[in-house]
Amino acid sequence: MPSLAHLLERNRRWSRGIHAAKPDFFSRLTQQQTPKYLWIGCSDSRVPANEIVDLLPGELFVHRNVANIVVHTDLNCLSVLQYAVDVLRVEHVIVVGHYGCGGVRAARQGKPLGLIDNWLRHVQDVADRHASFLRSLPDEEAVVDRLCELNVIEQVQHVARTTIVQDAWRRGQKLALHAWVYGLSDGLVKDLRIESDSPAKFEADYVAAVADVAREG
Repeated sequence: MPSLAHLLERNRRWSRGIHAAKPDFFSRLTQQQTPKYLWIGCSDSRVPANEIVDLLPGELFVHRNVANIVVHTDLNCLSVLQYAVDVLRVEHVIVVGHYGCGGVRAARQGKPLGLIDNWLRHVQDVADRHASFLRSLPDEEAVVDRLCELNVIEQVQHVARTTIVQDAWRRGQKLALHAWVYGLSDGLVKDLRIESDSPAKFEADYVAAVADVAREG
């Protein structure tokens, strides 16, 4: 059986390095986490949430799945969202996609991959909703890039419509939703200009964000 001793040794080196540079780092981590942000992102190993926004562990609560999808029947995602909003009292929920997303590309191509086809059907639903616009784009890469953006926007809409967020807004809790896309090629985050802290603000932001994607397409 292949050994993972090399990873354990890397862990020890990492721990020693952290102790040397920041002696109180791990003692601070053992305290209650009080993050202000929930990151809902893609499972892609090239998109490390904390590093992208230069935050330490404990400062960012994270949920990841293939193609950063939020589904109202996904109790895993909803449990993370509920805990973050109701218990940790995060102030921002950020749905983060990334250009070149393998899940989005697979959904676009429609090639059978197995069980995950059922999950990617949600991205195909987004593509179907915006089919006319996507057909107008000049090439496949442009289609995938715009679909990555539209998928993020649609998933933020799903977040906004959960009872968790609706109840938080109804009771006046400070909570804002955001939509971002990360560029693998340059390490930069694109803000899709959703910054919503109420149902009415979200509906206006959603319409404007979709229009922006179409205009820039």
